[in-house]
Amino acid sequence: MGTLVRRHLGKVVAGGALAVAATAAMLAVTLPDQAGAEGSGRSTAAGTSRQDAVAPEGRVEAAPDEGSEGVGSDPLTDAEAERAEKIALNSNGLRASARDVDGDRGPQRLSTNLAENEPGATGDAAARRAEIVYYDYRKDAVIAKTVNLATGKVESSNTAHNVQPPPSLAELSEAAGLLIADEHGKGLKEDYRKATGKKLDGPGDLDLSGFVFRKETLAAVPSDLKECGKHRCLQVVAKVKSGPWIDTRAFVVDLSARHVGRVG
Repeated sequence: MGTLVRRHLGKVVAGGALAVAATAAMLAVTLPDQAGAEGSGRSTAAGTSRQDAVAPEGRVEAAPDEGSEGVGSDPLTDAEAERAEKIALNSNGLRASARDVDGDRGPQRLSTNLAENEPGATGDAAARRAEIVYYDYRKDAVIAKTVNLATGKVESSNTAHNVQPPPSLAELSEAAGLLIADEHGKGLKEDYRKATGKKLDGPGDLDLSGFVFRKETLAAVPSDLKECGKHRCLQVVAKVKSGPWIDTRAFVVDLSARHVGRVG
């Protein structure tokens, strides 16, 4: 199971790198029509949204009830995810020792998903397991814990440094807040006022997307961003709600150091 966790964490990082490359290529041509963020990081049954579904006639109908437990390789239910996250947080003093993006007690959750089992697994080996990935801002470390949903126990816990999975919505919001408050955010605030006629009060006024900053993509890295990779550094993509995009790609927010730098 430890091998599977490391394999999955590798997939998370590799997938994040591919997403960054694709996003960077897209942004180099044009900004997209809609912003998307990682959000809760929880999978949903059959790949569908848990939000209300729109019927063909235009009526809004409530999403169907979801059972408390999934079956086989079905994505985790909300109940399973919440239970697994509680178990993981209470193991090995993680809640007390780690810190989230705001500096509060407990790690920053990045994602919760169904863990992979070996092909053809039977019995206990085929039990449904949840893998929760966290970022600990106190130690600048990614922590992946696997919880056996049948036994309610943490079966494995892996910690890695210099690993940067895709950001959570909470991290994007914090990064945007730091940018808005920084001198580098002056242009963002001016563009927002031009677009809306209003003052930009905070991240809640924007639709946010973004990605992890990879310093390896630059020929020369500014001295104040050289810790990125070890530190958690994000580039935020901002959009006025129901309005235009505001280009913030030149700015990098080091969430670990709570510093805003500029590239290009």
